[in-house]
Amino acid sequence: MNQQQLVERARQLKENAYSPYSNFRVGAALLMKDGTVIDGVNVENVSFGATNCAERTAVFTAIAQGYKKGDFEAVAVSGDTVDFLPPCSICRQVLVEFGDPDFKVLLTNGNADVKEVTLEELVPLAFTELEM
Repeated sequence: MNQQQLVERARQLKENAYSPYSNFRVGAALLMKDGTVIDGVNVENVSFGATNCAERTAVFTAIAQGYKKGDFEAVAVSGDTVDFLPPCSICRQVLVEFGDPDFKVLLTNGNADVKEVTLEELVPLAFTELEM
């Protein structure tokens, strides 16, 4: 799957988001190194702390399907925003846990523009090890 197809998939997915409280729909298409694409959408809850972002939905689904750290190639994130929509900080940390520094993050906006960054560019001082 090429970059344009991955972005288009993320755009389509946002229609499946469950966002009755914010009306802020987000779709994420997670490309695995074997070519599989894992879908993710944001799922809100009236208790906002129980809400799950699209990127984490996709990553957690991949793990549930048997994928491991290092199997992740890229993610496209889509929302109806004016500027590029980056993953939130919690999602960035989850992506750091499973993606390599050169993992591609494709940011989109409501105008169909795309900005590609690496995970290392998105999270330059990533928390990657727990040493005591």
